Amino acid sequence: MNAEISTFARILARDLGVLEREVSLYPDDAGLWKPVIGQPTLGGNLALHLAGNLRHFVGGVLGGSGFKRDRDGEFSARGLTREAVIAEIRAAKADVAAALAKLDPALLDRPFPEVIRDHQLPTRMVLVHLITHLSFHLGQLDYHRRAATGDRTSAEPGGFAQLLDA
Repeated sequence: MNAEISTFARILARDLGVLEREVSLYPDDAGLWKPVIGQPTLGGNLALHLAGNLRHFVGGVLGGSGFKRDRDGEFSARGLTREAVIAEIRAAKADVAAALAKLDPALLDRPFPEVIRDHQLPTRMVLVHLITHLSFHLGQLDYHRRAATGDRTSAEPGGFAQLLDA
């Protein structure tokens, strides 16, 4: 794996770890699905959306995992347990790691293999977008969890140390 792909892989692994911690910090399963004023998306749906997004674009499109996304289902699901949501996050983490481990660096400059909302972008740009998309929604999930539960505990968002070579 080249340095750039390794960087993408480490950031995604770190932030998927934060996603898992966020979900585990809800004190019960119901908190994931509790409506919060000013927050249009429930915590459980945010987590499922992030897992489904990465499983599709990285695992499925780049990695050939065969994953079939149900985007509407990511937003309509209700009542899943924290364990079920965490299982989806762990599957996303595995799919991302497997796909990036075998990604040919030459593909970074080529168009992403799938047109996204009528746009054809270089694969590198799509990967950067997916990372920032994950970060954006992680902030929303953190806000939802704190507002829904009243718990101000930090999920300890990813730091620089987690990006160092193991």
